[in-house]
Amino acid sequence: MSATSAASAGRREPALTGATVVLIGGSAGIGFETARLARAEGAALVLTGRDPERLARAAAELGALHSAAFDATDPAALERFFRELSKPIDHVMITAGRPYYGLLADMDVEQARRSFDEHMWLPVNVARLATGTVRPGGTLTFMGGTGARRPRPGLTIAAMGTAALPAMTANLALELAPIRVNLIAAGFVDTPLSAQLLGDDLDQRREQLRATLPIRRVVGPADVAALAVHLMTNTALTGATYDIDGGQQLLPG
Repeated sequence: MSATSAASAGRREPALTGATVVLIGGSAGIGFETARLARAEGAALVLTGRDPERLARAAAELGALHSAAFDATDPAALERFFRELSKPIDHVMITAGRPYYGLLADMDVEQARRSFDEHMWLPVNVARLATGTVRPGGTLTFMGGTGARRPRPGLTIAAMGTAALPAMTANLALELAPIRVNLIAAGFVDTPLSAQLLGDDLDQRREQLRATLPIRRVVGPADVAALAVHLMTNTALTGATYDIDGGQQLLPG
């Protein structure tokens, strides 16, 4: 084999060439990193987010085909967004939203309700709008978590989504077939959102995880992005929940 033919054999075609990937919550963190990787794999990008300025910066940096700033938990705004999309699209991933932690006695009911809408109703509404928009064999990918699998005070709202999303994902995979539906359940991921939630405790948490996780490092957005793109491209995967936590659940307590 010549050097030229060997080099050609070693080259891999981009996995998402010709595909359109929609990232709901694609202006930062996991959504942004997934968009970056999808773009590197040849996809055209459609990004959404609530912050117009941050979204515009992300769209410009990634060369997005289109971007739309709106609140994805608003059913009317979400329906309008899907109605105005150039169709068909290939993949939709939802990373919008933040978890809610708090004791019942201190609960901010409006914030708790918003978290529920982001993690439960938003996937349902996206699934409802997927038919006729996402091509057969395309994907919906949802984001969930693993931390609330162990009951503790203050995790009531988070635990609701942790328990319900895998069952929702499995049912939607059957109802929407041949569109594939999967869930990524993440542990701690070192994102700007984690920095907001932990504040001054962030560095301590990072050091703790580096010392105790089996992988001996902190999970980052690029790790989740790699899994997300794999779920888009591996056509045998649907209806399942994929944990990505660096082995955090294997630790005692």
